[in-house]
Amino acid sequence: MARFPKGYVKPTDSCDSCLAWGNFSGRLCPTCYMFGRGHDAAACTGCRRVQPLKWNYCRLCWCQARLSAKAIIGQPTDETDVRDRLAAVRHHQLFFVGMHYRRRPTPAARTRGGRRGAPRKPPPAPAWRPDPGWQQLPLFTQVPRDYSRLALADADLTSPWLAWAKYLAHRLAEARGWGRNIRFAVNRGLALVLTGHVEGDVIRHTEISAPLRALDLPVGHTITVLAEMGISEDDSEPSFERWLAERLEGLAPGIRSEAERWTRVLRDGGPRNLPRREGTVWLYRNRVRPALLEWSNPYDHLREATRNDVLTYIKTLHGHQRHDQLVALRSLFTWAKRNGLIFRNPTSRIKVGQYEYAVLQPLVPAQVDRSVAAATTPATRLILALAAVHAARVAQIATLMLDDLDLGNRRLTIAGRVRPLDDLTLKLLLDWLEHRRNRWPDTANLHLLINNQTATKTIRASNHWISASMRGQDATLERLRVDRQLEEALTHGLDPLHLAEVFGLDEKTAMRCADSARALLHQAAEQPLQ
Repeated sequence: MARFPKGYVKPTDSCDSCLAWGNFSGRLCPTCYMFGRGHDAAACTGCRRVQPLKWNYCRLCWCQARLSAKAIIGQPTDETDVRDRLAAVRHHQLFFVGMHYRRRPTPAARTRGGRRGAPRKPPPAPAWRPDPGWQQLPLFTQVPRDYSRLALADADLTSPWLAWAKYLAHRLAEARGWGRNIRFAVNRGLALVLTGHVEGDVIRHTEISAPLRALDLPVGHTITVLAEMGISEDDSEPSFERWLAERLEGLAPGIRSEAERWTRVLRDGGPRNLPRREGTVWLYRNRVRPALLEWSNPYDHLREATRNDVLTYIKTLHGHQRHDQLVALRSLFTWAKRNGLIFRNPTSRIKVGQYEYAVLQPLVPAQVDRSVAAATTPATRLILALAAVHAARVAQIATLMLDDLDLGNRRLTIAGRVRPLDDLTLKLLLDWLEHRRNRWPDTANLHLLINNQTATKTIRASNHWISASMRGQDATLERLRVDRQLEEALTHGLDPLHLAEVFGLDEKTAMRCADSARALLHQAAEQPLQ
């Protein structure tokens, strides 16, 4: 697949389906793209091209038939008149993208409330869980249902379960700011999965995920309504289980079982072990995998590995790789010795050594300027300011709430620490809040930074989305944060306590930053005068 350079703009081109000329991304114009998603491709009866067809004709033939019917009648026509003209199409008039939208000849009359078009549909009537009444208990357990065989045309729209689901969906939509399109799609998905539903049935996630995705219906929002009804079951396999199975592949059976127990104790904790963060579990498991793969050839169990095996293996490692993998191996063998799986700990008395950190280097103005130029949206500009001015981490930026803002007193709370708002950050905050209010006026998400995926939910944005704008730049969000701490140390003294108080740093991190600033000052003092 060809990769275009950053900033590449696709030139004006013609659509591969309707041959329309205009500016659009990809091979097809937006209308042909949506047309192709709902119709199967075959040979067109009119132009003989293999294209998505509606009533055996492609979209280009439909556009020409609509144009011919309008020229004869003199006004926009309905679909019946256009279908009568399809067989008479003998040529095609090329056009620009967007010329064949069906518009009214005159603006629609305004209603009393100031809106155009038809009035809003009334909200669904209040409904509650259907009364099961008398029912025959099932003889066998619930048989898995094949929802892919159900069609929207066969949905039972009179089901009392559907009426209750629509009422709950309307309440959730009002509370979470779901738009009109999401509400419509959720109601279609509920009508599909609740057809034939009776008291006692359980709708499993794995049974409805594929059928709903095949119809471009929102799986997550539909499952949210079903969970609110209490008739769904999450039987999907957790991502941790899939990852663990991949990491254990290729190990000897005995080593595999012991490594799996250790990984689960790291994640879930035990009688004498506190649970670790999932990121720490992933790092530890990935670091011991190369050694366990090497020992799986001659050995069948972890207790067969000796001190010489550990020393021989770590001799091939250097720097931070030796440090990180030896720390993970010590955790594994210490747990195994404590639980009686091995007789002796082969990693005991092997010194890990002090990790030597490099001197933190400040950013040059050109690197910062490139990152500033890359921030082109209100969200990215605010993220850049929070990292560069207030030294906020990516996770801290993602978890900021609207309650953390005090615009009247010009204060911002980051990770529990109140910080004064400077003029630049205040301006960027106001710009983002204005954009957020215009873009998602009905959202109920109380996080400061939201996007299209989180605006209809209550979760925070991902770290990946927060840092995406600066990815690939020399001045990433993490380097901007560190540069701000170095600047504070160089400007206000080399006191680690001051850095820890201002930025909420750990004592070791504050000491490292102070040591780096001291080294930079020493290097600058040794430079000869120009």
